[in-house]
Amino acid sequence: MEHEEVVQINADNNIGTGVAPGFGNKDAWELAQRQAIALSKSTLVPKDYQGAQNIGNCLIALDMAYRIGANPMLVMQNLYVVQGRPGWSSTFLIASVNHCGRYTALRYEERGTEGDKTYAVRAWATEKSSGERLNGTWITWAMVEQEGWSKKSGSKWLTMPGQMFKYRAAGFWVRTYAPEISMGLLTAEEVQDITPTKEAVQQSIRWTSKQMDECRYQIEVMGQASADEVLERNPMLVQDQRDIIATWTFNAQGA
Repeated sequence: MEHEEVVQINADNNIGTGVAPGFGNKDAWELAQRQAIALSKSTLVPKDYQGAQNIGNCLIALDMAYRIGANPMLVMQNLYVVQGRPGWSSTFLIASVNHCGRYTALRYEERGTEGDKTYAVRAWATEKSSGERLNGTWITWAMVEQEGWSKKSGSKWLTMPGQMFKYRAAGFWVRTYAPEISMGLLTAEEVQDITPTKEAVQQSIRWTSKQMDECRYQIEVMGQASADEVLERNPMLVQDQRDIIATWTFNAQGA
């Protein structure tokens, strides 16, 4: 039955029907749904698109594919979800620019020495219709550090900076000169750099006065836990409260 359903979908999507999947009308919507269901049953698509619960993701990927004239499978393989936010593979955006026919292939201009703080990269290409050279934004180490891109644990900016500079330069170029290709989305690497980690979100934990009083009672009066044990169990507690708790000790006489 699944094979018959796929064959029917392919038959419905032939050029003779004149119907393209999408959200524009009933026929387009029904075709898009049938294609999305078939794709969601495939084990060859990424996990974010597999199963009935991800049919919606398949529909969005199909719509994006037809808007930019790309193969749906190619879009699925290059559209990543990073902590709930979608982002394109940098290599996909670069390839899309190189094959769109409106520009020469993306190239990179470098200054300074890779690994040195003076190093910077910008992407550029020539618009074929006008012959104008289109220069992208310079990506500098100062920008990387000020934006905090290199400060996350395991950051690739520290291990493979040359590649990251080029990826970021390409992303900036595409959004400046060919935003219709990226459809407003960041690259997956950019989403990763700007999305707070769970640890970062938890760093601002502050106890109420009641919680502090209860903690002090457990340590100094009841002796149910030591200050060190409490601090170990609550590593994201703000520093000023950690300093106070560190001074508390069990008072057997007071008990």
